[in-house]
Amino acid sequence: MIDFLPGGLTARHLVEEDHPQVLAVLDAWWGGLKGPAGALERSLLLPRLYFQHFTTTSFLVERDGAEADGGQVAAFLVGFLSQTEPDAAYVHFVGVDPHLHGQGIGRALYRAFFALARSHGRRYVHCITSPQNTASQSFHTRLGFTASGVKPDYDGPGLDRVAFTIDLAAHPSHPV
Repeated sequence: MIDFLPGGLTARHLVEEDHPQVLAVLDAWWGGLKGPAGALERSLLLPRLYFQHFTTTSFLVERDGAEADGGQVAAFLVGFLSQTEPDAAYVHFVGVDPHLHGQGIGRALYRAFFALARSHGRRYVHCITSPQNTASQSFHTRLGFTASGVKPDYDGPGLDRVAFTIDLAAHPSHPV
């Protein structure tokens, strides 16, 4: 399903039962970014409905040998095909265990999502991050996304964001 994963990792689509395990890793993986308010913000960005309604466009990477219920999450990507923009797809939330950074797992997740988006005739992939998340901004830029300036109050008062877009047609064989 996802190529180019390091040994010892397997990928599959998300299922509803993955929700608690993904929420459980957020605070540790984001290293307390933005403090308690950031922790709450991250958990509110991943309600159960994403694990119910966007399973075929979202991925979970687990360490091999992980139990089916409560396995050890290594990475995830929650994405969907836009209902209002027929040429667009959207990566809503992505995370990789910090101990696994630099091994190509995030790149592999995006590569799989780009292939899925293309297979559904989508040309653009959009995503956002907070201005404080400079690692995310650098990662997306390296993948070929174009960044906007900071969009004040994008997700509500005080919830500024940086928006990213990549044109898949401009990179027809974009391996990421």
